[in-house]
Order: sequence, then structure tokens, then C-alpha cells
Amino acid sequence: MSGIEKLAKENLKVNLAISLHATSNQIRNRIMPVNKGFAIEELLEACRGFPVAFRQRITFEYVLLDRVNDSAEDARRLVRLLKGVRAKVNLIPFNDWEGSGFQRPPLQRILAFQSILLEAGIRTTVRWSKGEDIGAACGQLKEALTA
Repeated sequence: MSGIEKLAKENLKVNLAISLHATSNQIRNRIMPVNKGFAIEELLEACRGFPVAFRQRITFEYVLLDRVNDSAEDARRLVRLLKGVRAKVNLIPFNDWEGSGFQRPPLQRILAFQSILLEAGIRTTVRWSKGEDIGAACGQLKEALTA
């Protein structure tokens, strides 16, 4: 039994947030090693069984990485994966930092990804970082700590 299923049985009326970040196990394994023990399909099946209050949604966090998980096909696959889940998606454009091996997608691709989700009826927001100009945005702290 997964942790999500155990939490669901507790009847605590909590909001659930999931760090998803990919629409395939291959990509999720690459960017989130925890996926190797809990595949996307299992994760979403547990989410479908999670009790969600009438006006609530399960939040899915999705960091957009240039040419890794930000294509129109990724967005369409995300729509299919979230079918049957009362979901909202927070899209988080990656904050570049030297040595990460990843980059932020161009604005046009970020907005196109969001548009596909919105057109499918999925509540979607883009989380624009504050502090990026001074190297303090999410994803940039690691660089400061390792410098």
C-alpha cells in the first residue's frame, strides 16, 4: 500500500500536492530517482482513490525543463494522465543555474504547454519566480551553496 493510500485512509481532510515533473517513467526516472520505486501509473492510480473535498483539487507540481518535458506532446500526455483526477497543475519554469544540465524553456513553449492544459479543462497556473535577477530563485540556492 502506498503512502498516498495510507493517507487517504486516515481521513484527515488534507490537501495533497504531488511533484510530478514528467509524463513518462523514462524522463521521471532521469530527473526524479524516487520514481523507480513508484511509477507514474501507480502514483496516479493512488491519486484517483484519494478523497478530495468538493471544491478541492490535488495539486501537481511540474517543473518545465527545456527540451526534456516541455513539448506539446508532453502536455497532451499530461492531460491523458490526469483524466479522472480532480487536479490543478502548477507549471514551474526551471531557473537556470550553471552545472545543472537543464535550462528554462522559452516563454512561447511555456505558454503553449499551459494553453493545452487549460483547453482540456485543467486548472493551470505558471509559477513565475521572484528573485531570479539576484540568483535567489528556486533552483538557484544549490548553486550558491556549492560555490
